[in-house]
Amino acid sequence: MKVLVIGLGGVTNGGKTTLAEKLKNMLPNCDIISQDDFFKPESEVETDERGFKLYDVLDALYMDEMVTSIHNWMKSPASSDVVTEEPQKTCDNLKNIYILIVEGFLLYNYEPLNKLWNRRYFLTLPYEECKRRRSTRVYQPADTPGYFDGHVWPMYLKYKNELEENPSMQVDYLDGTKSQEELLSYVYSDIIKELNKLRE
Repeated sequence: MKVLVIGLGGVTNGGKTTLAEKLKNMLPNCDIISQDDFFKPESEVETDERGFKLYDVLDALYMDEMVTSIHNWMKSPASSDVVTEEPQKTCDNLKNIYILIVEGFLLYNYEPLNKLWNRRYFLTLPYEECKRRRSTRVYQPADTPGYFDGHVWPMYLKYKNELEENPSMQVDYLDGTKSQEELLSYVYSDIIKELNKLRE
C-alpha cells in the first residue's frame, strides 16, 4: 500500500475547496483533510490593537491536531471513509495507492507538515479579484470593516513571500483566475503522473 499526500494551499477564496472536491471525485481512493476544520474557537483567537481577530496566522489553528490527523490517515488510509470504487478510467493497478488532498490557506509555512508532501500546489489571485470574491462570502465571525486590507491580505503576502524565499520549497503556483476546468485538468494530469511514478 502506498500513499500520496497532495497539498492544495494558497490565497483565501482562491478555489482550493472546489478544486479538492472535484479531484476527489476523479481520483481513486482519495480523501480530503481541510485546514478550516482546525480553527481554534473565537475566544482563543488573538485580537490586535485595531480590534481585528487574527485568524490568518498559524496561531489561530490547532496545527498539532492537523498533523496528527494526517499521520493517522497515512497509517491506515483504507480504514478512513475513503471511496474505493474506481471513478472514471483509472486502472486496476492504482488500487493499492491512496491519495490524501490537504487543502488550506497556510500549509507550507509549518515545518512539521513539510516532510509529508508529495506535491505542493499554491493558488494565487490578484488583490482586486481576491477582495471581490471575499466580499461575496459570509464568515463566522463576519469580516469587520477594513479586515481584508488590515489583516487578511497582508498575512497572505507575508506567508507567500516566505515560500518564495525558501529555495528548498518546491511549489507549483497556480493562477486562480483561470477557469476551474483548466485548473482541474492541469492538477489532475500532474497527480496522475505522480501516481504512475509511485506505481513503477
